[in-house]
Amino acid sequence: MILIERDDPMREDVRLLLDEHLADMFATSPAESVHALDHSALSAPEISFWTAREDGALLGCGALKLLTGEQGEIKSMRTTPAARGRGVATLLLTQVMDEARERRLEQLFLETGSEEFFTPARRLYARHGFTDCPPFADYTLDPHSVFMTLALNDGTASSPDNMTGLLRGPA
Repeated sequence: MILIERDDPMREDVRLLLDEHLADMFATSPAESVHALDHSALSAPEISFWTAREDGALLGCGALKLLTGEQGEIKSMRTTPAARGRGVATLLLTQVMDEARERRLEQLFLETGSEEFFTPARRLYARHGFTDCPPFADYTLDPHSVFMTLALNDGTASSPDNMTGLLRGPA
């Protein structure tokens, strides 16, 4: 069973996954176009961080960064190679979206890459209602970035009914 819980980005296995994430970002995008956060930055008070684990083994992570009282940004969505294709990213994204709704945020944003490497991520976000948007917060136009947004003003939470094997720990 996959368990999604708040976690510490400083944990050793999480740090290794985030280091891998950053290495892939720098391998696929120019340095000035890499906006991924390291484990230290993900420990900031305005960021909520979750991991997905199965029998204690790390499967992935995701975070919600508060931008304003009404807006948040999805950060550091990453799954391990062994977890890919198992719906782990969907479970993590659902957790982040539900948390944003519980906090009564009105809008979620994200930045991802424009390269082919990021196509699965862009498809995931589009399947969950995200659409392209102009740069937000401190971002600027960049041919290596795609900016997406989702309005959350419907007041409903995502339903995990069709997601078997999901358990949520304390938010």
